[in-house]
Amino acid sequence: MAWMLTGLLLIALFGCKVSCDHKRDFPELPAHRREIFQQLATFKGASRVVRDAPRGASVGQAASCGSDTSDQGALVQNTHQYTFEDDDASSVTLAWVGDGTGIILALTTFNLPLSWLFFGGDSRLYRSEDYGKTFTDISSILRHCYIRKEFGISVGPEHSEKVILIADESRQASQGSIILRSSDSGRSFHYLSLPFHPSRPMIYHSTNSDYLLAYSTDHDLWFSQKFGDAWKRIHQFVYTFSWGPGSTIFFSTHPNGLYDVNDQGILVLKRTMDFGKTCTTLLTNVYSFGFAGRFLFASVVNNQTQPRSIYVSTDQGDSWNKAQLPPVSHEQFYSILAADDDMIFIHVDEPGNNGFGTIYTSDDRGLLFSKSLERHLFSDTSGRTDFTNVTSLRGVYITNVLDEDNNIRSVITYDNGGEWKPLKKPDNSQCDATSEDPRMCNLHIHAAYSISQILDVPMAPLTAPNAVGLILAHGSVGDVISTLIPDVYVSDDGGYTWLKALTGPHYYAILDSGGLIVAVESHVDKPIDIIKYSTDEGQCWKHYTFTNETFMFVGLVSEPGTKSTNVSLWGYKRESMYKTTWISITIDFEELLTRDCEEKDYVRWLAHSTAVSTETDGCILGYKETFQRLAKASVCRNGRDYIVSKEQNFCPCTKDDYMCDFGYFREGSSDECKEQPDLKNHVLEFCLQGKEELLKTQGYRKVPGDKCEGGFMPNRSEQMTNTKCEQLLSVKDPMPKITIIIIVLSVLGASVLMITGIVLIFKKYVCGGRSLVYRYSVLQTNTDEVCIADGLDSNRSNAQRTYHDDSDEDLLE
Repeated sequence: MAWMLTGLLLIALFGCKVSCDHKRDFPELPAHRREIFQQLATFKGASRVVRDAPRGASVGQAASCGSDTSDQGALVQNTHQYTFEDDDASSVTLAWVGDGTGIILALTTFNLPLSWLFFGGDSRLYRSEDYGKTFTDISSILRHCYIRKEFGISVGPEHSEKVILIADESRQASQGSIILRSSDSGRSFHYLSLPFHPSRPMIYHSTNSDYLLAYSTDHDLWFSQKFGDAWKRIHQFVYTFSWGPGSTIFFSTHPNGLYDVNDQGILVLKRTMDFGKTCTTLLTNVYSFGFAGRFLFASVVNNQTQPRSIYVSTDQGDSWNKAQLPPVSHEQFYSILAADDDMIFIHVDEPGNNGFGTIYTSDDRGLLFSKSLERHLFSDTSGRTDFTNVTSLRGVYITNVLDEDNNIRSVITYDNGGEWKPLKKPDNSQCDATSEDPRMCNLHIHAAYSISQILDVPMAPLTAPNAVGLILAHGSVGDVISTLIPDVYVSDDGGYTWLKALTGPHYYAILDSGGLIVAVESHVDKPIDIIKYSTDEGQCWKHYTFTNETFMFVGLVSEPGTKSTNVSLWGYKRESMYKTTWISITIDFEELLTRDCEEKDYVRWLAHSTAVSTETDGCILGYKETFQRLAKASVCRNGRDYIVSKEQNFCPCTKDDYMCDFGYFREGSSDECKEQPDLKNHVLEFCLQGKEELLKTQGYRKVPGDKCEGGFMPNRSEQMTNTKCEQLLSVKDPMPKITIIIIVLSVLGASVLMITGIVLIFKKYVCGGRSLVYRYSVLQTNTDEVCIADGLDSNRSNAQRTYHDDSDEDLLE
């Protein structure tokens, strides 16, 4: 039976895990939204007949350097094949244990769920101590227990050597569950029967691997303080939960001790700081919640007939403030795209189920938000966003927008969302012949949404914190994104410039902190025998034939952290019509990099530089960073001890380091913040933590996270009063009080460095017989021009800043 499933074999990384079974079923787009990609395929690709190069070849500067005989000998000696004999499992899950230990655990499972029967085959466990070059079958430790593939292998944080397997005592889950625990990287396991049935993988505490949280099938939250040796039930009927800082645990529950998936909006958010001995109620009428950076978020329904709003706390829920964001209805959602200690990126869905929304960025308190990017593509049916953090450089993000003509285009920001621009066309690429507007010829990136629509995009964009400026991504060049077969593009400067590196879709991996890139062509049903590699960040590629056998490739995996020089190709071979066998081929490129890098191999590189010799060149958010980067001509090992070296220099403050404060705006392209005429001679007040604060300002407020020193330094102060308030910004003068509700404070651009103008829009809203004025300011940068003129799981974990999901129902969790 296993041979029937070979077409479904896939591999993907999730953190330090890799599952060969990662492909999910995604809900089909409604007809009116499915047209987004159908129209692109019909009108943008139908007439394209001849590709600009054969698949597998490279174009222009990204030359194919062929094979090197000296390389071939070294690679042949360091190519290792392991065959999983007599194992016809339908899926394989890989997990790396520790950092630089070379220890890999491989779990194979075979099961076929039916409507009236759960058929489970044997689970088998293998262990490698040499980065997958050889494996030892240690299945006997499982004692014929069945390991369910959805639980996989849970590895502890940092270098704890902790490993957890969750098993059923029989192949029928109703017979009981056990936990298999290892504290020595899988050399030995200890068994313990669980007092509950887990419904999902257990969650380690981020700094103490002995602390575990588990969620049961009957919706109870359990805690273990001794690495699963003993368990305590924290609370019943829990909906969502999250580790907080230290010993804090947040969770939501029904106020009446019930569980119904439709009860969101009446939930209670609770906190325990002593592992369940005592619990504190933080909020009521909660729809969902989340914790990221130093911010605790909650989506709250103040009135069941009204939209819900976001509340934010920076003191673990002791006090809350309402975020100045548009409320959303039941059909809409919030999604935290990224958050750290400085600010938040949040997506707010537009009404109408149109597949897009608006990105807002916050101030340093998570309260006052700026409109950063309109028509941001985010489909609630696919549950995937293309928002990508370039983890090696601060402030750089790439995403896609959906224009009014239902075309998708890519944009990039280098300053934390202050300004979004199109991606530049690679010099060695031509605009797609089907482009309707050749003047709008830019690079467009395929990411999670494209993969969810089953396009031929095997991987999402790839970056790594220790590979400075390096980005690999699938894309197309034209006036909009194309649904034809994409090519692989590389940027070595954080997205400012791009190079077409490989023709056609590929799996790719970054090794040796960016000193080496490897790639394998993606084919559904065609055997492969060649791996491509580059030692100069994708400019030149060499080919190595790694096998003489028929090898059906399903995935390329490497150790998380991109410091290894080993890469494993997983696949299978058909031994007969009824039998297939898993194969792992591991290639160690260390001998190819024949020497350790020396000081002479590195060059100084100023990030964000425009090559204009000025005092502010490279200044982003008040300082510039100069990195030590490996020169492209150097072929050497960065090594496992390599640490990114950078030098920071603070920049003098200019008006570009400031946003306009309450009651002020920028007119046209001026960098001057002018006082709103209708607010002159008024005393500005705003509400914070239930009390009014008086604001004395010259019109400028520093951008959150900006570290500029000296230079332009306007005076600004806030003074707390004892007057209570209800989250309203007010203005006082000798005349009667005017109450202003800020729906969106786009004046407060969370990282605006180059503002070309502000347009104030005034509207009237009548509530309770009073005329309340609310206003929001639209940030006039290149965003509007871009949007008018102008979408699989990533196989690498993002940096800690990245934090997103498909909706606040799941994200704020």
